Parts: sequence; C-alpha cells; structure tokens
Amino acid sequence: MIFDIRPLNSDDYDTILVDWWKDWGWTPPPKDFLPQEGTGGMMVLDPDGTPICAGFIYITNSNVSLIEFMVSSKKYRKKPHRKNAMGLLIETLTNVSKRNGAKYCYSLLKHKSLMGTFESLGYVKGDSNTYEMIKNL
Repeated sequence: MIFDIRPLNSDDYDTILVDWWKDWGWTPPPKDFLPQEGTGGMMVLDPDGTPICAGFIYITNSNVSLIEFMVSSKKYRKKPHRKNAMGLLIETLTNVSKRNGAKYCYSLLKHKSLMGTFESLGYVKGDSNTYEMIKNL
C-alpha cells in the first residue's frame, strides 16, 4: 500500500494527537514539550486521507536527533497497514535527521512491537535499565 506522509500542522495536536494518546491510556505531552510547539514531526495517512500515525523529531545541537512520542490511531485496524505506516514514519524521520546533519538517531521506547519495527530498520537496543527523569522548571 502507498501511504501519504506530511508534516504535522498546528491543528493536529488538538484535533488528532491528544485523542490518540488518550485512547492508548497515555498522558499527552504538553504542546510546548514537543518540537516546534507540536508541529515538529510527520503524520502518515491512508490513501483515503485517514490519519494512521505520527511522530516527532528533536533536532539537537549535537550529532544526535531524537525520534519521540510516536503514536497511532487505535481505531485504525487495517493489518499490516498500521505497522507498515509506522515503518514509513520511522524511516522518514530518520532521513530528516540525516538531512539535518545528524549522525545518530535516538528513541526511548516501551512498546515491544514498535521496538521490533525500529530494529527491522537497523536500530539497535541500548541500555534497558533506564528511567525517564523530567523536571518542570
């Protein structure tokens, strides 16, 4: 299947992504925690225009970019389309990282299936005994 992919726009966070995170039982990250106030990423759509998944890319001041906050529509059940769409999303974000000068891509993951998709695209596991530490300033 051929998917459409586009940059996130200013409406996606409120109209699509927050609901997706909630559907999966996750707390949506604050908009200002995300790159470019929630527009610093990409969304993959079914050819009929149905949004399937999205993710963000943090471009850093080093040779590392972070691919984070990947999320998909829980209601989109076409198999294996959702997994293939996630693969396209990861590949696209990786290529954007490379075009922006990154030599390394980094992602913190919890979902085993998503880890498998990353691994199939050449990513390797790092340390598995880590925790997220965040402080509001």
